[in-house]
Amino acid sequence: MAVPEPEPARVLRAIAYPHLTGTPEVGDAVLLNTTAQDMGLGTGGYALVVALPERLPADPPPGPGHVVKARYTPMQAVVLGVDEQDSPHHATLSAADSLDGMPVVIADLHSALPAICAGIRAARPDARVVYVMTDGGTLPLWFSMTVDTLRTHGWLAASITVGQALGGDLEAVTLHTGLLAARHVEHADVAIVAQGPGNLGTGTRWGFSGVAAGEAINTVATLGGRPVASLRISDADGRERHRGVSHHSLTAYGRVALAAADVIVPALPEPLATRVAADIAPLHARHRIHTEPTEGLDEALRTSPARLSTMGRPLEADHAYFLAAAAAGRWAATNLPTQPT
Repeated sequence: MAVPEPEPARVLRAIAYPHLTGTPEVGDAVLLNTTAQDMGLGTGGYALVVALPERLPADPPPGPGHVVKARYTPMQAVVLGVDEQDSPHHATLSAADSLDGMPVVIADLHSALPAICAGIRAARPDARVVYVMTDGGTLPLWFSMTVDTLRTHGWLAASITVGQALGGDLEAVTLHTGLLAARHVEHADVAIVAQGPGNLGTGTRWGFSGVAAGEAINTVATLGGRPVASLRISDADGRERHRGVSHHSLTAYGRVALAAADVIVPALPEPLATRVAADIAPLHARHRIHTEPTEGLDEALRTSPARLSTMGRPLEADHAYFLAAAAAGRWAATNLPTQPT
């Protein structure tokens, strides 16, 4: 049997999650997963450190927390769930059953997050904003430079990872308890729900990870919140199915969402405005459609401390996409529930 030739040496950028692998040091041998480079994946493009085989991390100290995330994979991790019995917030979440009308902005892509925050801040710079990350994209929130930057600059008060996602300021088992924790533990004025980086799509009507945006609308409505739908709009995407209003938004909000939401449409120039109006026509039967002026949103977007980029396109190259996300954020911030006196 012939022995295969060794692969030529190459230099790779790699990411390690110290919580899972320990902290690499200069001179360490590392075991890498190079799938991102081998497949030419668009998000990140980093190798991932799987282990430091010659210097394994110490066993974590015993402590509270028995929620396992990334379950039954070699990288499964034990975290303290905000909703579990060992949590100091267990009693709060045992009693919590309502979001008290809190607006929750829901988006398909992680790249909408800083734009939504910019829109919120344009109307209510004092609003307390919490990001709830679902598990449709990356599982470790640590991968998101966007979240790190927004937290550092005070644009996000906290992050919560739900489902199999992990690494947030708080961990929750489901989107339901994640949202309740945003409201009753982090005291959010507005929450934002979106998957982490790395949307998965197949070019089919139902085969994309953002379909969960429709389920998020149902969750928010069930919990007595106010779901606010951010549309994925583009006149720059090279794929016809994402031009105008993306089929992702139309399927998630038009077919998956069974509860009514406030769907925010930015005031756009022609001919895009006419196309968007035609695309969203089927949504009128179930949802409340609102046109949001865009004056001032450009300035708000340009203040973002996090880089604005979607599918490799910056603000100037996909202007409508970011305007739509910012419009949803500003609309939510201007429609906060009246606080009791």
